[in-house]
Amino acid sequence: MFCLKEENKNGFDTIALTDNSTDTSVEIIPTCGAMLHAFITKSNSGVINIIDSYTNKAAFDAEAESKGYKGLKLSPFPCRIQNASYIFNNKQYSFSKNLTKGSAIHGLLYKKPFAVSSKYADEHEARITLFYQYPGDDAGYPFTYNCEVTYCLKKNRNLTVTTTITNNGKSALPIADGWHPYFTFHKKVDELELQFNSTSMLEFANLIPTGNTIETKAFLKAVIIGNKEIDNSFVLDFSLPQPMCILRDAVSGWQLEISPERSYPYLQIYIPPHRNSIAIENLSAPPDAFNNKTGLIELMPGVNTAFVTTYCLRKVD
Repeated sequence: MFCLKEENKNGFDTIALTDNSTDTSVEIIPTCGAMLHAFITKSNSGVINIIDSYTNKAAFDAEAESKGYKGLKLSPFPCRIQNASYIFNNKQYSFSKNLTKGSAIHGLLYKKPFAVSSKYADEHEARITLFYQYPGDDAGYPFTYNCEVTYCLKKNRNLTVTTTITNNGKSALPIADGWHPYFTFHKKVDELELQFNSTSMLEFANLIPTGNTIETKAFLKAVIIGNKEIDNSFVLDFSLPQPMCILRDAVSGWQLEISPERSYPYLQIYIPPHRNSIAIENLSAPPDAFNNKTGLIELMPGVNTAFVTTYCLRKVD
């Protein structure tokens, strides 16, 4: 049986989607950028939470940017926009805030207070839908749109996250979408195995795609991460079977399986210097999409588009 539970913990107003049959719970914090705060399950070996998040609300307020935008919605663009500037429909737009080394980074909604528009639980699933209406109040993005995020926990520890963007303005707008979860098995990621379905990596210059790709088969089969440093975008190969990505802790036997729909054809992977977790980001478009136009969606007035990915936490024999 599934249920929903609302609670204030460590200053956060959390909503937990719970599957009592497997002692699995997903914690969401709507008012903090629709944050994915926890993905917890129990087994004979104890309790495991695979999400690296913030310890409390004060830490989130102070460190959301400096600690890597953990678990947050990246909209209306993921990653970077070079020089914080782009041209759309023959007009130039520029961002003046949330800049890193001259580039605009990670969109505008990562700290916005999403409202709960619906919630539901029965014997098959627990589901919550969050809503934010962006008013077009940033000069770099004066387009209005609705962002709706639905978290749905189903049996066998399957969590599907659906983002629906609706253009509620009077003109077309550019849109790309992404997520920024950090995953952990509470040890150095060096000890974990990583595998994903890609043979093509985008060539970067200062974390901006050059337009070239690099052939790589390094992660087509599971490999121990070791001391590898990764901050790259990979093109997923949907001719290969799902899941598109697996992060495995061979010692505990737990693995995370990520199965995006074709609406998320890119995988951005980043290992922070502390190496206690790894960001595995589903992206609809690569960095600087507003300039290079790769994967960029031009959304017409009154039209919506959806982006979907599923996380499954599974114990492997």
